[in-house]
Amino acid sequence: MDLQLSIGMANNLRTRAIFEDKVKPDGISLICTPLHASELFWRQLRFGDFDVSEMSLSSFLMAVAGGDMRWVGLPIFTTRRMFNVGVLVRRDRGIEKPVDLIGKKMGVPEYQQTAALWTRGYLQHEYGVHPRDMEFWMERNDDYSQGAAIGFKPPPDVKLNFIPNDTNLGEMLLQGKLDGALRYLAGTDNLVDRSTVDLSRHPDFKSLFPDPHAEGVRFYTKTGLYPINHCMVIKREITNRHPWTVLNLFKAFVRANDIAEKARMEAVAYHVETGLLPPEARKALTTPLIRHGVKANRRVLETTAQYSFEQGLTPRLVKIEEMFAPSVMEQ
Repeated sequence: MDLQLSIGMANNLRTRAIFEDKVKPDGISLICTPLHASELFWRQLRFGDFDVSEMSLSSFLMAVAGGDMRWVGLPIFTTRRMFNVGVLVRRDRGIEKPVDLIGKKMGVPEYQQTAALWTRGYLQHEYGVHPRDMEFWMERNDDYSQGAAIGFKPPPDVKLNFIPNDTNLGEMLLQGKLDGALRYLAGTDNLVDRSTVDLSRHPDFKSLFPDPHAEGVRFYTKTGLYPINHCMVIKREITNRHPWTVLNLFKAFVRANDIAEKARMEAVAYHVETGLLPPEARKALTTPLIRHGVKANRRVLETTAQYSFEQGLTPRLVKIEEMFAPSVMEQ
């Protein structure tokens, strides 16, 4: 009889084969719940709702550093994006380049969320703008903060304020009470994020970078880093009783990822054959950027841990070996 486990995660190309039962972990029956990351991480860290779940990499680093041993990490990375180039700013604040953020009031859904962690590290290492150079306003209060669930305290050199419960990040941006946002989430239909207005095409706002795509390409070309936002975790009590679940789950997610990659490569072939893409694009577009496992991602993981330590989110530099199950460290 299969071991029944609950799992919470986003339903995307990398996980769809598991949601649709096209891929099944050996010996495990998964009860899948699709959830937006904001709500999922809060529910998992505060209430432990799921046996297995997608998890904020930043929050997981903080939990490990703080001695919270409820979870064992799985090097499964289904969400990776260049959120670090997505800073939103008001047009009337004279912000034309990263250095102009110094002294500005910047909003963020959650200070320690991974997207914000990467953006601050990016601004610091690429442009010399440190977290202490800005004043931050955070939307999520203690009742709905994933950070609060693991004992987050603002670093002593950072100015962090909390947005009152009777308003939200979007409203404060519209009213001109904030100069911009490192990360803005609106209309995501979850229990955590309060903002509702779409500012992506609002005439009063613009991206910090005139061409975010080109900036992301520049960063990747220079560093070879493609940020990891989320990993997967499993309750330690389960791995203690059933250590075999770790590799069985890992293998299933690798198979699901392979299905997504195969579909993408077929689509690339169609575009090349019809001339919608030049033949030389085939090699680049068939190069997988999202790969699971520690070996292929160690440098990105170590950079994330470094940023967390530099920014005062973790009191020490967390080693990758502390995060993931020993049985997957060679994968």
